[in-house]
Amino acid sequence: MNTLATLLPALPPVLGWAVHARWLHGRLTASRRDPLTGLWTRDAFTRRARRVLRDPRAVVILADVDHFKRVNDVHGHAAGDALLAAVAARLAHGVTPGGIVGRLGGDEFAAVLVDRDGTAADQLHTLVRVLARPVDTAPDVHTTVSLGWVRAADHPGEDLSALLRRADEAMYAAKRSGRTGPRRARLGRLLGSVAGRRLGRRGAA
Repeated sequence: MNTLATLLPALPPVLGWAVHARWLHGRLTASRRDPLTGLWTRDAFTRRARRVLRDPRAVVILADVDHFKRVNDVHGHAAGDALLAAVAARLAHGVTPGGIVGRLGGDEFAAVLVDRDGTAADQLHTLVRVLARPVDTAPDVHTTVSLGWVRAADHPGEDLSALLRRADEAMYAAKRSGRTGPRRARLGRLLGSVAGRRLGRRGAA
């Protein structure tokens, strides 16, 4: 029998239900968090990101850790986990205040931030440099992170899924260009998913 079940009968009914409701809320919230990074899981991120997209200044970001398989092979999976946790924390810090970040799976992350002062491009260039820094607890563990982004206002009427596909295209363009910085999604027709796309599969280049 768990501790909560033991304590509830000893509490006044109203207080007991309040404690139980708080416990259930905590369990539900935990199930929506990625256990390694603490970020929102894909479904939880999607629900919250759609709310942020109501702001016309919203920017959608897709980030993918470069050479992640190599990090695991050279340094071990514990080092790879430490790298993912560091990337997650730096992304979360980089999109505040008002932004939302999720781990889509593996070494891939998505975010939506609100560009209040029109400086998103500069912020993201800085963020890419921050993401490439070694892990604080493991100085030998580091790699670059490819990042693609899109302004929602550039594509009125497109939903989160379409904007993520645009950010995805831009992110792969950043990888092909030598991982030198974030790549903004182009204007015009959406090309669709990149051939061979592996959304969220851990261990990609």
